[in-house]
Amino acid sequence: MTECREMPARDVEGYLVEPDTWSEEIARCLGDEMGIELGDDHWDVIRFMREFYAEHRVPADARFVIRHLDSRYPRQGRQRLFELFPYGYVGQACKVAGMKRPRGWSTG
Repeated sequence: MTECREMPARDVEGYLVEPDTWSEEIARCLGDEMGIELGDDHWDVIRFMREFYAEHRVPADARFVIRHLDSRYPRQGRQRLFELFPYGYVGQACKVAGMKRPRGWSTG
């Protein structure tokens, strides 16, 4: 379990209020809270999401993450995403990656 120092501000659903306050340490703490031990594939998804956010200033839609995973796991990206984050892309992946709750989203 990760030693969690002071966490940045979160909304009532647990999403970071300001995504720019995110760090990998915070991601580990958020993962611990959700019972997710972050492995290499989790970090691949999280880093993809953070890079997308840095470039576009909005969270990546799930379909972009699924396409990213398809490049590693041909035609299995959707399945792999939900194996990594079984309670959903928005409910877990977006939180761990430090995103605000997306207003509208696609599950792929």
